[in-house]
Amino acid sequence: MTALLQHPGYDEERLKGVAEKLPCREVQAGMLLSLMGQLSHATVSCVECVSIALLFEQVLLSFFGCDAASLLPRSPSLSDFVRVYRQQCSQSPAKQTRYIVMEKAELLRDTDASLLSALLRLQELVEDNVTVILLSEIAWDKFRPNTGCFEPLLLHFPDYSKSELQQILSQNVHPSYSAGFYSAYINILLGVFYSVCRDLRELRHLAALNFSKFCEPLAEGKVKETDTHKLWKHIEPHLKKAMQTVYLREVSSLQWEQMQQMEEEEAGALRGLSAHTHVELPYYSKFLLIAAYLASYNPARTDKRFFLKHHGKIRKTNFLKKNEKTSNHLLGPKPFPLDRLLAIFYSVVDSRVAPTASIFSQISSLVTLQLLAQVSHDDQLDAPKYKCAVSLDFICAIARTVNFDIVKYLYDFL
Repeated sequence: MTALLQHPGYDEERLKGVAEKLPCREVQAGMLLSLMGQLSHATVSCVECVSIALLFEQVLLSFFGCDAASLLPRSPSLSDFVRVYRQQCSQSPAKQTRYIVMEKAELLRDTDASLLSALLRLQELVEDNVTVILLSEIAWDKFRPNTGCFEPLLLHFPDYSKSELQQILSQNVHPSYSAGFYSAYINILLGVFYSVCRDLRELRHLAALNFSKFCEPLAEGKVKETDTHKLWKHIEPHLKKAMQTVYLREVSSLQWEQMQQMEEEEAGALRGLSAHTHVELPYYSKFLLIAAYLASYNPARTDKRFFLKHHGKIRKTNFLKKNEKTSNHLLGPKPFPLDRLLAIFYSVVDSRVAPTASIFSQISSLVTLQLLAQVSHDDQLDAPKYKCAVSLDFICAIARTVNFDIVKYLYDFL
């Protein structure tokens, strides 16, 4: 790899370090090295810099020290930053290009509309040899300012190929096993997940999460390292279940193991129910279905009693209508709006994980599986409404797999 990274001005040790940090990125690394000198840079995380003031402070701190950063007023404007920067440049002129590296640059869309445009023309504003590098996982067209700006030079890092992922992931060899054994495990893992996931970080997480399960037959003395077929047969069902948590990184390794244990313990409870029972649902989809069932069979006025914390004591007789004598389960499911479904969902799932995944696509999947029924049309101006289309036995079985006592939240069973 280092043969492709030999450029004037870089010693062999530094090139070797770059090669180790950027495996299978020889072309992109070579291009960057040919464009840049020895990096004098300020790295700014747009996630950590929650305000423009922090961003300006980080840049001045990295280039000129804490004394320069202290010259900024409490709530600095762009002109304040430019003024301080130019003042420091006059005292410490750049001997080589300074680089400002903006990580998660797409978050700049949430700041002042003029900030991104100004950063891209920063060299002109501060009259210094400075370059801004934007790092993002989305295309430039997705966050180009509407007001117009200087068009940056684009350097695309393509997705890793399957063979490249195999090479990179195989480097994390477990110290207790041979390199060939771990490489065979990675090959099996990619055979399952490559069609749905190309993200290196997610695949690393999945590899670490499932390796102990892969090694179980070996630890028990049932197979040898070379018995790849037997090891594959053992791990295959586990990996298919793990596909439910791809990209749902809010589920930790410990929670995943607990979920698997609960599913194994409750497997018997799922037998004998309708054909819907055999559908394997992702973790969040189970809670969405639970929330939909509660919204269908609980009167809306009871949501405060069930889902609002510190609601005080509310007796059933206090909000029971005189003519309400029939069980809601006998009357059948009632339609509910999307916002009510989401409110109940966040309430019941809150104590377990932060629900930041894309739940709207999972709602559509539940409709496709006919577990939810959409009762309003897409072309209507008002929000869509849904009904839950599963039985009480079915939802109780689903609730048990996630350790949720749904009966406690049903109005008919108060």
